[in-house]
Amino acid sequence: MTDPVDSVDSAAALRVLERNWRSDGYTSPNLETYPWQWLWDSCFHAIIWAALGDGRATVELERAFVHQRPNGFVPHVGYQHDPPAALALWGIEGASTLTQPPMYAHAARRLANAGRPPSPVLLARIEAGLEHLWRVRPAGNGLLSCFHPWEGGTDDSPRWDAWTLTPFDRFGHWKRRKRELVDALVLDEHASPTGSRAFVVQSAAFNALCAFNALEFADLTGSSEWRRRGEDLTAALDARWDEALGTWTDAADDGPCDTGVDHDSGAVRTLEALLGVLVTPDERRADRVFTDLFDPTAYGARFGPCGLHRDEPAFDPDAYWRGANWPQLVYLLWVAATRRGHPQLAERLACALREGAAASGHAEYWNPDTGEGRGAAPQSWTCLYVATV
Repeated sequence: MTDPVDSVDSAAALRVLERNWRSDGYTSPNLETYPWQWLWDSCFHAIIWAALGDGRATVELERAFVHQRPNGFVPHVGYQHDPPAALALWGIEGASTLTQPPMYAHAARRLANAGRPPSPVLLARIEAGLEHLWRVRPAGNGLLSCFHPWEGGTDDSPRWDAWTLTPFDRFGHWKRRKRELVDALVLDEHASPTGSRAFVVQSAAFNALCAFNALEFADLTGSSEWRRRGEDLTAALDARWDEALGTWTDAADDGPCDTGVDHDSGAVRTLEALLGVLVTPDERRADRVFTDLFDPTAYGARFGPCGLHRDEPAFDPDAYWRGANWPQLVYLLWVAATRRGHPQLAERLACALREGAAASGHAEYWNPDTGEGRGAAPQSWTCLYVATV
């Protein structure tokens, strides 16, 4: 196989990342549309920099924690380039009051495997971030809660449609509703959320990535405690498997923050909800996921899996989180296929990611059938194809 550092594909990836690199020590997802630092984006960017053999991998991952609160909470957006930029939204300068999936443990493990082991300080920050989630977010069903759709990283997923309160309208009511859900956050003295008056959801995707990163941290450090936590969370997630639909389903909190919303959208068949394949010990369920990923009547498509099952009423292959292909999800599914011993399936995913990135002009997301780019371009995380070798 061609060395990715010497390949044409890697040269293109390097151009994208160089273009979007900030002197503040992070890579913007896109300079025009997304000039700030996003948490899980930076974790993916660190993986890409490491695959390119560039020392900015460590810088990027360390800078993802620059706004970490004393209680361990890691904000999902940092505004170090212009601290007051989103003061009106969050009520504080410099960073957000939400988080995103804690991909930093996986990134640290990838960096370690690339010969860039994290420092003790960085490991402590990673553990503090995970510890905060396990301390503040537990629900009665053994899962961890999200307090806003943005925390799952899947802004407009049909899984959130129960909270739109009206028919979905991305640029109308739903945009306003997401701001209302920010106002509904319950914050502590560190401006980190401890709950919500309107949105408390145990997202299958968020929990899969939390469990995965707990297990990554255990592998990285040898911690039996984090292995136990990751396995316990995985067991709670596996209890949410729906055999008929072939997906893991979300749950809504039934505790003191119960929002009273009928959570009837938590079983919509979305691609991100299949990330339980990263952690489930059930090989039969994993095989079902991999079969559906390549089934052209389900998620299968030339340029990578559809973001939504084709039979879902909301399916639109061009739409933002409504059926388009997302490169970071393809990368994570590649990780799952690789680690579960399916090299041919992994290679099919890697090829789809490379071809989709090229056809779309390194777009944020793309039509999975045509490869036509959508959203911002060039988007930095699309370069994850260099890490799939």
